[in-house]
Amino acid sequence: MWRQPYFIFGFFILSFFLAGSFVYEWVWGDVPAQTHYLMEDGRAVEAAPISPNWQHPLGTDQYGYDLLGKLMLGAKYTILAALAVAAVRMAIAVPIGYLFGTYFDKQRKWMSSFADSMHYIPLTLFAAYVLTPLLWMPENGFSSTLSERISVQVIIMALLTVPIVSVLVANEAALLRDKEYILAAKTLGAGRFRIIRKHLYPQMREKIAVLYGQQVMETFIILAHLGLLDLFLGGTKVSYDPMFGDPPMSISYEWAGLFGSSFRYLQSAPWLPLAPVICIGLAIFSVSLMMEGYLRSKNPKIKKVRRQPQEDPVVEWNREQLREKMVRLKNENQPK
Repeated sequence: MWRQPYFIFGFFILSFFLAGSFVYEWVWGDVPAQTHYLMEDGRAVEAAPISPNWQHPLGTDQYGYDLLGKLMLGAKYTILAALAVAAVRMAIAVPIGYLFGTYFDKQRKWMSSFADSMHYIPLTLFAAYVLTPLLWMPENGFSSTLSERISVQVIIMALLTVPIVSVLVANEAALLRDKEYILAAKTLGAGRFRIIRKHLYPQMREKIAVLYGQQVMETFIILAHLGLLDLFLGGTKVSYDPMFGDPPMSISYEWAGLFGSSFRYLQSAPWLPLAPVICIGLAIFSVSLMMEGYLRSKNPKIKKVRRQPQEDPVVEWNREQLREKMVRLKNENQPK
């Protein structure tokens, strides 16, 4: 796996954002640099939001905060939350899937029907309905800490699609359960738990890894959708000032929140929503590369083709050998 350039490149992108986020906070603090006006020759030439320049490579937001600093500060929240949501989801769904695939086959069918119906429910709207009381700041402020809200949000988002993932694992386990070598193991007296541990899990390990990557990418997308609905990771800061109230803002600077809170500037300051969207796209791209690299490391055929490309054998004939070969073939084809 670590010899696959796909996996290494994807891992490098995620590591760059994660390590850069912690290093940025350690060096420059948890508040990005703020510039209200861009000065030239002693006079203000541009006010916030300032377009990208040498001082602010990605520009500033409407309050003058450096956008690159906000993205780096929010990278650790965004990436770690997506990884955590997928990990919690898989930790719950995989054992349930194994149980329904081996112990409760009759219940698996109605569970599959229930999960199929969930495909037609917009999960973003369902998540918004469930998470609004947790993430929308009340008038008196939050009564919980940022880490507590993120932890609860991760658990809720993980539980949303547990039935769907469980059914996928259960159906795959049911298919493998009818294989000959598993039937032979049953005949020899192997119990269901041993079959799961010794046969099903090793056979499904690669698919579970791919499924985990897919869940990470899906979490990035749901976070982006929630950002458009002003529901940001860790909470939405809301101003209740009736005269000079600010629009909803992200507390943790996570990417989906930066995208959702700046989407209204798509026409007037396009760099504001574009930068977090590119970061989310890079994170999804890196996870996809890691999945491809992992699959290539586990597929010996791909490695064989890459290391030892098959070439058509080249047969060199001289005129005498060619004549003898043609005569031999002609004699063999003549009817006896």
